[in-house]
Amino acid sequence: MIGIINYEMGNIRSVEKSLLRIGSSEIKILSEPSNLKSCTKIILPGVGHFAQGMKNLIAKDWIKHLEECIIEKKIPILGICLGMQLLTEYSEEGDVEGLGFIKGKTQKFNPDIIPRKLSLPQMGWNSILSLKVHPLIHEISIEDTFYFVHNYFVTTTFEDETIATTKYGTTYSSIIGKNNILGVQFHPEKSHNSGLKILKNFLDIKS
Repeated sequence: MIGIINYEMGNIRSVEKSLLRIGSSEIKILSEPSNLKSCTKIILPGVGHFAQGMKNLIAKDWIKHLEECIIEKKIPILGICLGMQLLTEYSEEGDVEGLGFIKGKTQKFNPDIIPRKLSLPQMGWNSILSLKVHPLIHEISIEDTFYFVHNYFVTTTFEDETIATTKYGTTYSSIIGKNNILGVQFHPEKSHNSGLKILKNFLDIKS
């Protein structure tokens, strides 16, 4: 069972439709934390403000259930966009702590170091540069492009927790991972065939 967490912050239906396109049949949109225990894979989507995302997770008691499933039971999780950022320890967006599953922080693009030709927030297509071999980016190449929409980005504390980077004025972690905990800054559900490859690779990762 693939569980998509509904904490009122994300492209839930778009993610569901993309999973159906790659042949997934056992998909459940989760509105109650207790339903996490039936999942073999978890997706944490997200669009919007970091502080509001954490507030919503706390309000419905998602965090202790996530810790049990992700940290103790080692169920694979994929964070998407805001969902990836929430996996980190802290965000400048709202000056709040995150889930802390990945050592690092979420920070705002500095307009002083972004070339004038690049708009903020970053919105549009970009490529990734893989730093290591990883099952999440199996058969992904520099020719594959992905759709990004964000004004904040992730920097990891430990280099080996960055799987791939993207350059947009500055270079940042666009795919992060530690064991069963994975995140992508872009939207695979909006990235056509390249995004579907990422989602298929996530589903193929052994629990």
